[in-house]
Amino acid sequence: MKKQNAGFTLIELLIVIAIIGILAAIAIPNLLNAVQRGKQKRTMADIKALAVAIESYHVDNSAYPSAACSAGLYTSPGPLLGTDSFTNLTPTYIAQPPLRDGWGHFMRYGVDAAAVNYNIRSRGRNGTGDAIACGTTTNFNEDILFSDGAFLQWPEGTQY
Repeated sequence: MKKQNAGFTLIELLIVIAIIGILAAIAIPNLLNAVQRGKQKRTMADIKALAVAIESYHVDNSAYPSAACSAGLYTSPGPLLGTDSFTNLTPTYIAQPPLRDGWGHFMRYGVDAAAVNYNIRSRGRNGTGDAIACGTTTNFNEDILFSDGAFLQWPEGTQY
């Protein structure tokens, strides 16, 4: 009687490992890119929610709320939000105002001296301020800027 060896040869195992490696090399960058796009979208949704609360406050009080002690021009980055920011918005206008962007950095909120213009800014993945070019961006490190009811700089692609 002949003994049959059950199992895989070394060549078969190496081919399978090579195929898995190729698939991983294709899939991992796409996954990491999708995670960053998700953080951008979350940041944009948080900015919109905060803007709705700010606009509602403006309707009731004829001025935009100050988030901190100092107020910047509506085109300037404005001061960093903190855990005690927007206490005048809760709970009437928003239950819990989003203060951090998708990357965990505190966003910035600026209001002009007359309290008639405002902006909300996320500093992007790297958390540093970049010059605003207005329009779409493909770089995750660039800022996302919402001012007076509209995005001035936002991630490329369809926005909902």
